[in-house]
Amino acid sequence: MIRLQRYSRQPILTPREHLAWEAAAVFNTGAIFDGQRVHLIYRATDLPSGGQQGPYVSSLGYAVSQDGVHFQRRDRPILSNDLPQEARGPEDPRLVRLGETYYMAYTGYGGRFPADYRICLASSQDLIHWRRHGVTLDEPNKDASLFPAKVDGRYALFHRRAPHIWIAFSEDLRVWKDHTVVLRALPHSAWESEKIGLAGPPLRTAQGWALIYHAVSKDHVYRLGIALLDAQDPTKVLARQAEPILEPELPWEVEGHVPHVVFSCGQVVLGDTLYVYYGGADRVIGLATTPMSQLVF
Repeated sequence: MIRLQRYSRQPILTPREHLAWEAAAVFNTGAIFDGQRVHLIYRATDLPSGGQQGPYVSSLGYAVSQDGVHFQRRDRPILSNDLPQEARGPEDPRLVRLGETYYMAYTGYGGRFPADYRICLASSQDLIHWRRHGVTLDEPNKDASLFPAKVDGRYALFHRRAPHIWIAFSEDLRVWKDHTVVLRALPHSAWESEKIGLAGPPLRTAQGWALIYHAVSKDHVYRLGIALLDAQDPTKVLARQAEPILEPELPWEVEGHVPHVVFSCGQVVLGDTLYVYYGGADRVIGLATTPMSQLVF
């Protein structure tokens, strides 16, 4: 059985209270390795994301590391709430590299009316300066990432039409067609019955594409699960582990702005080890790992 092991019993990144834009929380981070350094683009909020103290605003911060554990952060966000669709901020980024360009899919939260959240897309050459491309899928939708390779010459986008994980295809990153359910929530499951959504972009392995996802139970606990997609056709599920690979256990995963949550938006492979970065209770960022040799279905 595949299980993630926590790197530490403490989070690796916590809020910096002297910076207003990330005073309350840092969590839900995208991650990518450029061959030399690990880059995180993380969600930060000025107030608790649970809304107890008022309408929080999200920003996206940047951190970089040589070893994947110890990070240096910029003091200013790389994306803020300066567009109508992002009036309450950009959220939950996922990162891929296609050719020489980095792409970031994220949720633009407007907060102007119920379900005012859309999947947005941005591109960059250096992971710090981003060109926004606006809304790429104009419907209430979250948990999105580009697939890290083209499929039969087309771009692919994972997203969630609740409660399931879907995939869609495009020639131009603007018009998305052939929407297909990839992975379904399981109504009778003890831990993934209510809804599921993509964690980080699928990861290439010798067996196919490993897809880490978050799952929500009837009692609103967020866990991480894993499935295997076909190497040539990511709409085909080859295997799905019946047990979660990580669940909230430590105090900062169980208690926080949104309790009982582990939620990932990204992972990297360093050497022969998988590093999975995750938000704990919508307040801090943790790290869990497993040898790639253990990623066998």
